[in-house]
Amino acid sequence: MPIDPHIALSAAPTLREAVWTERDVMLYHLGLGAGADSLNPAELRWVYEKDLQVLPTFSMVAGQGISAGAVTPAGLNLPGIDIDLRRILHGGQSVRVHAPIPVSGTATISSRIADVWDKGKAAVIVLEQSATDSEGNRLWTNAMQIWARGEGGFGGRPGPEAPHGVPEREADAILVSPTSTQQALVYRLSADMNPLHADPEFARAAGFDRPILHGLASYGVVCKAVVDGLLDGDPTRVRSFSVRFAGSLYPGETIETAVWRDRDTLTLLATCPERDGQPVLTHATMEVR
Repeated sequence: MPIDPHIALSAAPTLREAVWTERDVMLYHLGLGAGADSLNPAELRWVYEKDLQVLPTFSMVAGQGISAGAVTPAGLNLPGIDIDLRRILHGGQSVRVHAPIPVSGTATISSRIADVWDKGKAAVIVLEQSATDSEGNRLWTNAMQIWARGEGGFGGRPGPEAPHGVPEREADAILVSPTSTQQALVYRLSADMNPLHADPEFARAAGFDRPILHGLASYGVVCKAVVDGLLDGDPTRVRSFSVRFAGSLYPGETIETAVWRDRDTLTLLATCPERDGQPVLTHATMEVR
């Protein structure tokens, strides 16, 4: 069978070593649009080695950028999972930060299938990656939700209910993040070299008018907007950040993020105003210090 939950969930974690430098961090931030306003001193915290800060979403690409050498598109080689890669979608993403991410360092990344949910017409594979430093201290835990269309119906658990929607009141803040037309070309240098984000002919064959921005780039853009706009520019105040990917964005379009605050929990909704408020990120929550 294409998905064998028993094999998938009982498989031993795979381990890899991740190495990154200040250049990897700065390049990643540039791929999120940091430094676009070169006259704003606050932007230097993301793109200049003096007092450099690290967004928690950098954990998505740590060890995959320029310091790792050539980067190629990642495949899906998971035990107990034998599915058509053309039928999968990156449905959701979360990160939980256990300690501030250093501007340069090494970590051991442990990857495992944490869960497999049966949604009837689709399966959801939860791929968890945990990072520890050389002394065994936990740095972060990421969880990727991979939607596999047509792979459900194997009798598994449906998984948790969807997170609640946005509050029925006016947002407490609206954060506006323009993107540049070359942003996908910069972001792809940090990790995902999929031609969907660079090659117009490839993008048209995939059903898009032109190359699209990476979903994880939108994820990072929204995180940066919240840190800059609501957390005094301090990325260490982010405890966790989870989203669902709801729509594509073309480089050059704008991400508008509405924020509702309830003590230490932020509820977020990111949309594209150029396309009448089409959702980009939904079911988004951030825990903050």
